[in-house]
Amino acid sequence: MSFKNKVVIVTGASAGIGAAIAVSFAREGAHVAIVGRNEAKLKDVAKQCAAVGAAPLVIKADVANDADAKRIINDTIQKLGKLDVLVNNAGVIEFGTIMDGTILEAYDKIMAINLRAVVHVTMLAAPHLVKTKGNIVNVSSVAGQMQSIPTANAYSVSKAALDHFTRGSALELGALGVRVNTVSPGPVETDMLASFASKFEVQQGQNIQNVLGRVSKSEEIADVILFLASDKAKGITGSVYVSDNGTLLK
Repeated sequence: MSFKNKVVIVTGASAGIGAAIAVSFAREGAHVAIVGRNEAKLKDVAKQCAAVGAAPLVIKADVANDADAKRIINDTIQKLGKLDVLVNNAGVIEFGTIMDGTILEAYDKIMAINLRAVVHVTMLAAPHLVKTKGNIVNVSSVAGQMQSIPTANAYSVSKAALDHFTRGSALELGALGVRVNTVSPGPVETDMLASFASKFEVQQGQNIQNVLGRVSKSEEIADVILFLASDKAKGITGSVYVSDNGTLLK
């Protein structure tokens, strides 16, 4: 899957799935704009990209900040000339429940990044994607299709909303030649999973409740995203692609 001369934005690219996505696109010839809040980690990912392809455009930004969101798109267009693929990967998890009174705080923090920022960046990027007949891939979670623990309720709600936003975006933008899809991972070896494991005092991968009994690598999710962003998926839009080792089957 060659992405030679394609321009790709990857948000949340400083670690985990986002870093793997950025490196994978660079390896396939793309010019990548990597976005994140941690400048040191972004520079490390930039080195990884440069080792296999073109040096990426590094954009230190918070997608939940409206001015930063505009700068992400503007800098990409000004410096790379166009936009072919937008990967909305940035996301956070916060914990809270109804009964202990913490769910609203968790909800507000999560929705600002996991949903509102995606809506905003998509809106800003869309006119440029229409010009290139490009596409969008949103990174969701199987949590949007299931409930696992009460403390992650707000996170699950954000991902369910993201899946539905994907379908609505695909419906609107399809007539303009832009495809929109979602990838929904199950457990993946990332900092987020480590944080989750620490919160509940379990080891990563312990008692994994899925059919295959394994935790995915970030590169596996990147592979699915590159497929959906490629011409091999030119007939696919409004879909939610699950890569969860059978988590939803349990």
